[in-house]
Amino acid sequence: MGSHEEKLSILSEMIAFAKVDGAVKEPEFNFLLEVAAHLGIDRATFDSLFEKKAEHIMPKSQADRILQFHRLVLLMNVDEVQEQKEINRLHNIGLGMGLPPSAIQQVLTIMHKYPNKVIPPNVLIDIFKAHYN
Repeated sequence: MGSHEEKLSILSEMIAFAKVDGAVKEPEFNFLLEVAAHLGIDRATFDSLFEKKAEHIMPKSQADRILQFHRLVLLMNVDEVQEQKEINRLHNIGLGMGLPPSAIQQVLTIMHKYPNKVIPPNVLIDIFKAHYN
């Protein structure tokens, strides 16, 4: 796992993404809180990220970028509502992380085949592996 600053960056990006549609819904907030706990971020620090963004730090490895992209896909689907602006924002975040556009599009298409649109990690990894070969 990355440094404390990297963890704050991950959460800050996720919070900003959750706000794309104007409000952070309860399922999104609970998911973000679980991610914070998993990353070892205390509640006070987590709450402060809603007021002040952390410095953006690009995940160093390709695996970390894919993991962050997967977190964002899960976050987008946790409230069972997908708005076009969320999909567009997720696509742009993926591009900004240097992920292959065709892999991003494939993930956004294939997620509809799974219950609650939760793509199993091994399927997600296989999609990105295929696009890197």
